[in-house]
Amino acid sequence: MAVLSGLALFGLAGESEAIPTQPATIHADVRIGDDSTCLACHQQPDLTTDLPSGETLSLYVDPDKWWASTHGSEQMACVQCHSDITEVPHEVTDVETSRDMAIKGSENCIDCHQQQAYAQADSVHAKARAEGKKEAAVCSDCHDPHTTTEMAVPRAEIPKTCRTCHAAIYDEYAKSVHGAALIDGNPDVPTCTDCHGVHNVEGPDYQASFHLFSPQICASCHADEELMGKYDISTDVFDTYVADFHGTTVVLFEKIAPDQETNKAVCVDCHGVHNIRPASDPTSTIYQANLLKTCQRCHPDATTNFPSSWLGHYRPDINRYPIVFFVQLFYAIVIPTVLGAMALFVAIDIYGRRRRRRQHG
Repeated sequence: MAVLSGLALFGLAGESEAIPTQPATIHADVRIGDDSTCLACHQQPDLTTDLPSGETLSLYVDPDKWWASTHGSEQMACVQCHSDITEVPHEVTDVETSRDMAIKGSENCIDCHQQQAYAQADSVHAKARAEGKKEAAVCSDCHDPHTTTEMAVPRAEIPKTCRTCHAAIYDEYAKSVHGAALIDGNPDVPTCTDCHGVHNVEGPDYQASFHLFSPQICASCHADEELMGKYDISTDVFDTYVADFHGTTVVLFEKIAPDQETNKAVCVDCHGVHNIRPASDPTSTIYQANLLKTCQRCHPDATTNFPSSWLGHYRPDINRYPIVFFVQLFYAIVIPTVLGAMALFVAIDIYGRRRRRRQHG
């Protein structure tokens, strides 16, 4: 393991080295200097070390980005995170690979970010790492500790962060009705964290109930009358789903057996997951010509006329599905009338019987 030179740390690097002069908190119990001391070496772009894996690891930290970052601007001392550094000069942390270093380094985040760290411990990323999948995201994959300028990432930037690991999914999302709108600057459409969570990231691979409860994710937007009203989208899209056979069964599963998977279709089964497209798009799974194929995923024996028996997410009216509308109107009038007449007949009969009893004393 290469040992870093300590000359620059003690001001002997030479006049050509521009050492930052920003104030920084001195870590009193570890007398190795302040952040400027660390940056005296680590501001050198060609500073690297070779890891046992054969990788060459860059140890460069851009001083301008550091001082502008959340941590640098708060005057945090480097050794608050790099707590294993207790002397100068020092050896690079003894890890096998750069990925091991990222995983080990992110463990220090819990000291300041306990709430986020505990939430992350239950995420799909943490569960994947527990299975030995080291590529699962850790804190520094999303929040570079040396350059992060704010914790509240702009909505349009969130998918780009996720793309680092999920490139294929991002490419699908970017072409979807949601992703395309977000890229165009619309802040109202869902981004990755709206559906999967931020630190407690959830997904169907590790949460059996994620698929079952996914309609509630869609409802957060599509049952919001104010939000949908902005785009002339009716909340019937969600309400009619809950009222039909699929939605009613799913709601029952949510209440009675939340830990069990449902075999009834939820929103994503018909509309897609990351590749959701409008019904007018010929590549959409709900495009009229593609509906039969979509239905056959669950109903393999479905014939050509099968999709036409479904009203979509519309309530029947005179202009749309008039036959169904008049049939429903007929029953809406006839059933109450018949039941009301029967109730009136029974009431009159009871009254007549009691009256006759009183007359015959």
